[in-house]
Amino acid sequence: MNIIEVQNVTKKYSNHLALDNISLAIQKGVVYGLLGPNGAGKTTLIRILNQITAPDSGTVLFNGNPISRKDIEKIGYLPEERGLYKKMKVGEEAMYLAQLKGLSKQEALERLKYWFIKFEIQNWWNKKVEELSKGMQQKLQFITTVVHRPDFLILDEPFSGLDPINTNLIRQELLELKKQGTTIIISTHNMASVEEICDEICLINKAHKILEGNLAEIKQRFKENVFSLTLNSERAIPAFPDKFSVMETSSSANQHYYVVKVQDGGSANQLLQFVMEYGNVLAFNEVLPSMNDIFIQQVNNSTIQQ
Repeated sequence: MNIIEVQNVTKKYSNHLALDNISLAIQKGVVYGLLGPNGAGKTTLIRILNQITAPDSGTVLFNGNPISRKDIEKIGYLPEERGLYKKMKVGEEAMYLAQLKGLSKQEALERLKYWFIKFEIQNWWNKKVEELSKGMQQKLQFITTVVHRPDFLILDEPFSGLDPINTNLIRQELLELKKQGTTIIISTHNMASVEEICDEICLINKAHKILEGNLAEIKQRFKENVFSLTLNSERAIPAFPDKFSVMETSSSANQHYYVVKVQDGGSANQLLQFVMEYGNVLAFNEVLPSMNDIFIQQVNNSTIQQ
Protein backbone atom coordinates (compact mmCIF):
# COMPACT_ATOMS: atom_id res chain seq x y z
CA MET A 1 0.00 0.00 0.00
CA ASN A 2 1.17 3.53 -0.73
CA ILE A 3 1.58 6.00 2.11
CA ILE A 4 2.01 8.93 -0.32
CA GLU A 5 0.55 9.45 -3.79
CA VAL A 6 1.37 12.62 -5.71
CA GLN A 7 -1.10 12.97 -8.58
CA ASN A 8 -0.45 15.42 -11.43
CA VAL A 9 0.96 18.15 -9.18
CA THR A 10 1.93 21.46 -10.75
CA LYS A 11 3.40 24.47 -8.92
CA LYS A 12 4.49 27.81 -10.35
CA TYR A 13 6.14 30.77 -8.63
CA SER A 14 5.68 33.98 -10.62
CA ASN A 15 7.24 33.08 -13.99
CA HIS A 16 9.12 30.03 -12.66
CA LEU A 17 7.60 26.57 -13.15
CA ALA A 18 8.80 24.54 -10.13
CA LEU A 19 6.83 21.32 -10.75
CA ASP A 20 5.16 20.32 -14.00
CA ASN A 21 2.46 17.65 -13.72
CA ILE A 22 4.49 15.46 -11.33
CA SER A 23 3.10 12.09 -10.25
CA LEU A 24 4.76 9.54 -7.99
CA ALA A 25 3.89 6.94 -5.38
CA ILE A 26 5.77 5.98 -2.22
CA GLN A 27 5.07 2.59 -0.69
CA LYS A 28 4.88 2.10 3.05
CA GLY A 29 8.06 0.96 4.73
CA VAL A 30 10.58 1.95 2.06
CA VAL A 31 13.45 4.40 1.89
CA TYR A 32 12.73 6.62 -1.10
CA GLY A 33 15.37 8.82 -2.67
CA LEU A 34 14.19 12.15 -4.12
CA LEU A 35 17.01 13.19 -6.42
CA GLY A 36 17.84 15.99 -8.81
CA PRO A 37 20.23 18.88 -9.44
CA ASN A 38 19.84 22.21 -7.65
CA GLY A 39 16.67 23.98 -8.76
CA ALA A 40 15.03 20.80 -10.05
CA GLY A 41 11.91 21.16 -7.90
CA LYS A 42 12.72 18.80 -5.01
CA THR A 43 12.35 21.39 -2.26
CA THR A 44 9.02 22.57 -3.67
CA LEU A 45 7.70 19.00 -3.62
CA ILE A 46 8.91 18.54 -0.04
CA ARG A 47 7.16 21.75 1.01
CA ILE A 48 3.95 20.52 -0.58
CA LEU A 49 4.22 17.19 1.27
CA ASN A 50 4.69 19.14 4.50
CA GLN A 51 1.77 21.45 3.63
CA ILE A 52 4.04 24.48 3.91
CA THR A 53 2.71 25.40 0.48
CA ALA A 54 -0.05 24.03 -1.73
CA PRO A 55 0.04 22.90 -5.36
CA ASP A 56 -1.59 25.04 -8.03
CA SER A 57 -3.21 21.89 -9.36
CA GLY A 58 -3.12 18.18 -8.63
CA THR A 59 -3.62 16.14 -5.46
CA VAL A 60 -1.51 14.61 -2.69
CA LEU A 61 -2.92 11.57 -0.87
CA PHE A 62 -1.71 10.41 2.54
CA ASN A 63 -2.75 6.85 3.36
CA GLY A 64 -5.30 7.02 0.56
CA ASN A 65 -6.96 10.29 1.60
CA PRO A 66 -6.26 13.91 0.64
CA ILE A 67 -3.46 15.12 2.91
CA SER A 68 -4.64 17.45 5.66
CA ARG A 69 -3.37 19.35 8.69
CA LYS A 70 -4.16 16.47 11.03
CA ASP A 71 -1.58 14.35 9.19
CA ILE A 72 1.27 16.65 10.27
CA GLU A 73 1.64 14.83 13.61
CA LYS A 74 2.42 11.64 11.66
CA ILE A 75 5.20 13.34 9.68
CA GLY A 76 8.75 14.18 10.71
CA TYR A 77 10.64 16.81 8.70
CA LEU A 78 14.35 17.63 8.77
CA PRO A 79 14.89 20.67 6.51
CA GLU A 80 18.17 21.41 4.77
CA GLU A 81 18.30 24.81 6.45
CA ARG A 82 18.42 23.97 10.15
CA GLY A 83 16.04 25.81 12.45
CA LEU A 84 17.47 25.63 15.96
CA TYR A 85 17.34 28.50 18.45
CA LYS A 86 21.02 29.20 19.13
CA LYS A 87 20.62 30.82 22.56
CA MET A 88 18.49 28.05 24.08
CA LYS A 89 19.95 25.16 26.02
CA VAL A 90 20.00 21.86 24.17
CA GLY A 91 17.71 20.00 26.56
CA GLU A 92 15.30 22.92 26.83
CA GLU A 93 15.01 23.20 23.05
CA ALA A 94 14.67 19.45 22.54
CA MET A 95 11.84 19.36 25.10
CA TYR A 96 10.13 22.34 23.45
CA LEU A 97 10.26 20.81 19.95
CA ALA A 98 9.13 17.39 21.20
CA GLN A 99 6.10 18.88 22.92
CA LEU A 100 5.24 20.85 19.76
CA LYS A 101 4.83 17.41 18.14
CA GLY A 102 2.15 16.53 20.69
CA LEU A 103 4.18 14.67 23.31
CA SER A 104 3.47 15.28 26.99
CA LYS A 105 6.32 16.64 29.11
CA GLN A 106 6.90 13.20 30.63
CA GLU A 107 6.80 11.41 27.25
CA ALA A 108 9.18 13.95 25.76
CA LEU A 109 11.64 13.58 28.64
CA GLU A 110 11.62 9.78 28.50
CA ARG A 111 12.07 9.59 24.74
CA LEU A 112 14.74 12.29 24.62
CA LYS A 113 16.65 10.55 27.41
CA TYR A 114 16.61 7.36 25.31
CA TRP A 115 17.97 9.17 22.24
CA PHE A 116 20.56 11.22 24.11
CA ILE A 117 21.92 8.03 25.69
CA LYS A 118 21.85 6.21 22.38
CA PHE A 119 23.83 8.99 20.70
CA GLU A 120 26.09 9.36 23.77
CA ILE A 121 25.32 13.06 24.12
CA GLN A 122 23.95 13.24 27.69
CA ASN A 123 26.51 15.92 28.59
CA TRP A 124 25.03 18.28 25.96
CA TRP A 125 21.76 18.76 27.85
CA ASN A 126 22.70 21.98 29.61
CA LYS A 127 24.90 23.44 26.86
CA LYS A 128 23.65 26.22 24.63
CA VAL A 129 22.94 25.23 21.05
CA GLU A 130 25.41 27.84 19.78
CA GLU A 131 28.21 25.96 21.56
CA LEU A 132 27.67 22.91 19.35
CA SER A 133 29.42 22.27 16.05
CA LYS A 134 27.39 22.06 12.84
CA GLY A 135 27.55 18.26 12.99
CA MET A 136 26.41 18.20 16.63
CA GLN A 137 23.50 20.49 15.81
CA GLN A 138 22.61 18.14 12.97
CA LYS A 139 22.45 15.20 15.38
CA LEU A 140 20.26 17.21 17.76
CA GLN A 141 17.86 18.16 14.99
CA PHE A 142 17.70 14.55 13.81
CA ILE A 143 16.64 13.50 17.31
CA THR A 144 13.93 16.16 17.48
CA THR A 145 12.70 15.07 14.04
CA VAL A 146 12.16 11.42 15.01
CA VAL A 147 11.31 11.72 18.72
CA HIS A 148 7.52 11.64 18.13
CA ARG A 149 7.87 8.38 16.12
CA PRO A 150 6.41 9.59 12.82
CA ASP A 151 4.97 7.20 10.24
CA PHE A 152 6.52 9.26 7.44
CA LEU A 153 9.94 10.88 7.68
CA ILE A 154 11.17 13.56 5.25
CA LEU A 155 14.90 14.34 5.35
CA ASP A 156 16.48 17.06 3.23
CA GLU A 157 20.29 16.53 3.01
CA PRO A 158 20.41 14.61 6.33
CA PHE A 159 24.16 13.92 6.11
CA SER A 160 25.23 17.54 5.57
CA GLY A 161 27.90 18.60 8.04
CA LEU A 162 28.44 15.11 9.46
CA ASP A 163 31.79 13.36 9.63
CA PRO A 164 32.02 9.74 8.36
CA ILE A 165 31.40 8.26 11.82
CA ASN A 166 28.24 10.27 12.45
CA THR A 167 27.09 9.80 8.85
CA ASN A 168 27.23 6.06 9.47
CA LEU A 169 25.41 6.52 12.81
CA ILE A 170 22.51 8.37 11.18
CA ARG A 171 22.44 5.90 8.30
CA GLN A 172 22.13 2.97 10.69
CA GLU A 173 19.37 4.72 12.63
CA LEU A 174 17.44 5.28 9.40
CA LEU A 175 17.70 1.60 8.53
CA GLU A 176 16.50 0.72 12.04
CA LEU A 177 13.53 3.07 11.67
CA LYS A 178 12.73 1.41 8.36
CA LYS A 179 12.72 -1.99 10.10
CA GLN A 180 10.20 -0.57 12.55
CA GLY A 181 7.89 0.40 9.67
CA THR A 182 8.73 4.07 9.15
CA THR A 183 8.58 5.29 5.55
CA ILE A 184 11.49 7.59 4.75
CA ILE A 185 12.02 10.04 1.92
CA ILE A 186 15.54 11.41 1.51
CA SER A 187 16.51 14.33 -0.69
CA THR A 188 20.27 14.34 -1.14
CA HIS A 189 23.17 14.83 -3.54
CA ASN A 190 25.12 12.08 -1.77
CA MET A 191 24.76 9.26 -4.30
CA ALA A 192 26.81 6.85 -2.18
CA SER A 193 24.21 7.11 0.59
CA VAL A 194 21.43 6.65 -1.95
CA GLU A 195 23.00 3.36 -3.10
CA GLU A 196 23.42 2.16 0.48
CA ILE A 197 19.96 2.81 1.91
CA CYS A 198 17.37 3.63 -0.78
CA ASP A 199 14.90 1.06 -2.11
CA GLU A 200 13.21 3.35 -4.63
CA ILE A 201 14.23 6.60 -6.29
CA CYS A 202 12.70 9.45 -8.24
CA LEU A 203 14.90 11.73 -10.32
CA ILE A 204 13.57 15.21 -11.11
CA ASN A 205 15.10 17.74 -13.49
CA LYS A 206 13.73 21.17 -14.40
CA ALA A 207 10.31 20.48 -12.86
CA HIS A 208 9.86 17.13 -14.66
CA LYS A 209 10.14 13.57 -13.41
CA ILE A 210 12.68 11.84 -15.65
CA LEU A 211 13.26 8.53 -13.84
CA GLU A 212 11.48 6.55 -11.13
CA GLY A 213 11.54 3.01 -9.83
CA ASN A 214 13.28 0.34 -7.81
CA LEU A 215 16.97 1.18 -7.43
CA ALA A 216 18.24 -2.33 -8.16
CA GLU A 217 16.04 -2.63 -11.24
CA ILE A 218 17.19 0.79 -12.52
CA LYS A 219 20.84 -0.22 -12.20
CA GLN A 220 20.08 -3.39 -14.16
CA ARG A 221 18.26 -1.36 -16.80
CA PHE A 222 21.25 0.91 -17.41
CA LYS A 223 24.00 -1.70 -17.31
CA GLU A 224 26.27 -1.74 -20.36
CA ASN A 225 27.65 -5.30 -20.54
CA VAL A 226 30.81 -4.42 -18.61
CA PHE A 227 32.72 -6.97 -16.54
CA SER A 228 35.64 -6.85 -14.13
CA LEU A 229 38.02 -9.78 -13.76
CA THR A 230 41.17 -10.69 -11.89
CA LEU A 231 43.55 -13.14 -13.51
CA ASN A 232 46.39 -15.04 -11.86
CA SER A 233 49.05 -15.43 -14.53
CA GLU A 234 52.78 -14.96 -15.05
CA ARG A 235 52.05 -12.54 -17.89
CA ALA A 236 49.35 -10.09 -18.84
CA ILE A 237 47.03 -10.77 -21.75
CA PRO A 238 48.79 -9.21 -24.78
CA ALA A 239 45.62 -8.37 -26.74
CA PHE A 240 41.87 -8.93 -26.63
CA PRO A 241 39.67 -9.78 -29.64
CA ASP A 242 37.74 -6.88 -31.18
CA LYS A 243 34.47 -7.93 -29.53
CA PHE A 244 36.05 -7.17 -26.13
CA SER A 245 36.98 -3.55 -25.38
CA VAL A 246 39.41 -3.09 -22.47
CA MET A 247 38.38 -0.04 -20.40
CA GLU A 248 40.83 -0.38 -17.51
CA THR A 249 43.80 -2.57 -16.63
CA SER A 250 46.39 -2.88 -13.87
CA SER A 251 48.89 -5.49 -12.70
CA SER A 252 50.58 -6.43 -9.45
CA ALA A 253 53.03 -9.37 -9.28
CA ASN A 254 51.20 -12.24 -11.00
CA GLN A 255 47.73 -10.73 -10.66
CA HIS A 256 46.21 -8.79 -13.54
CA TYR A 257 43.00 -6.77 -13.25
CA TYR A 258 40.81 -5.84 -16.23
CA VAL A 259 37.55 -4.00 -16.82
CA VAL A 260 36.16 -5.11 -20.16
CA LYS A 261 33.11 -4.07 -22.19
CA VAL A 262 31.59 -6.87 -24.24
CA GLN A 263 30.56 -5.48 -27.62
CA ASP A 264 27.63 -6.65 -29.77
CA GLY A 265 28.29 -10.17 -30.99
CA GLY A 266 30.20 -11.14 -27.85
CA SER A 267 29.10 -12.64 -24.56
CA ALA A 268 30.27 -12.92 -20.98
CA ASN A 269 30.84 -16.65 -21.44
CA GLN A 270 33.08 -16.01 -24.44
CA LEU A 271 35.07 -13.45 -22.46
CA LEU A 272 35.52 -15.88 -19.59
CA GLN A 273 36.60 -18.69 -21.92
CA PHE A 274 39.11 -16.39 -23.59
CA VAL A 275 40.82 -15.17 -20.40
CA MET A 276 40.96 -18.70 -18.93
CA GLU A 277 43.46 -19.57 -21.65
CA TYR A 278 45.96 -17.23 -19.97
CA GLY A 279 45.69 -18.34 -16.33
CA ASN A 280 43.42 -18.88 -13.37
CA VAL A 281 40.47 -16.52 -13.03
CA LEU A 282 40.31 -15.35 -9.41
CA ALA A 283 37.28 -13.08 -9.80
CA PHE A 284 34.74 -12.34 -12.53
CA ASN A 285 31.91 -9.85 -11.92
CA GLU A 286 29.41 -7.81 -13.88
CA VAL A 287 29.92 -4.06 -13.34
CA LEU A 288 26.67 -2.18 -12.77
CA PRO A 289 26.56 1.59 -13.28
CA SER A 290 26.74 3.72 -10.16
CA MET A 291 23.80 5.90 -9.21
CA ASN A 292 26.13 8.85 -9.73
CA ASP A 293 26.73 7.81 -13.37
CA ILE A 294 23.01 7.27 -13.97
CA PHE A 295 22.18 10.64 -12.37
CA ILE A 296 24.62 12.54 -14.60
CA GLN A 297 23.60 10.69 -17.77
CA GLN A 298 19.87 11.10 -17.28
CA VAL A 299 20.03 14.76 -16.21
CA ASN A 300 22.24 15.63 -19.20
CA ASN A 301 19.95 13.73 -21.60
CA SER A 302 16.79 15.34 -20.27
CA THR A 303 18.37 18.81 -20.39
CA ILE A 304 19.25 18.31 -24.06
CA GLN A 305 15.73 17.05 -24.87
CA GLN A 306 14.08 19.96 -23.09
